[in-house]
Amino acid sequence: QVQFTQSGGGLVQAGGSVRLSCAPSEKTPRTFPIGWFRQSPGLAREFVAAVSWSGGLSDYADSVKGRATVTRDDAGSTVYLQMNDLKPEDTAVYYCAARTTNIHGSVYRDERDYHSWGQGTQVTVSS
Repeated sequence: QVQFTQSGGGLVQAGGSVRLSCAPSEKTPRTFPIGWFRQSPGLAREFVAAVSWSGGLSDYADSVKGRATVTRDDAGSTVYLQMNDLKPEDTAVYYCAARTTNIHGSVYRDERDYHSWGQGTQVTVSS
């Protein structure tokens, strides 16, 4: 199945911004519903944001609503998570995930709905 590679992240000051990207590791004409999740040390992985395969629908966790935007590039294959006004509690490893089968025009919050995961990227927000 299609693998996904993440980039972006790093050390950011509180109030700053970061853009994460999630791209398929091979050329594919297909686009997939993508979810973003994060995991902080000692905590369970949590939903952050999601976008439908077309980009027409998006969904955000309450904790990031108004600060996060998920978009697709023109080809639709690369998905970006832009996060602004970062807070120390946003510090986590961020993962993208793709739903690669049984695709509908929906967005998905449950990580069990995804089949292919990126490698994760660290975002650290300093106060």
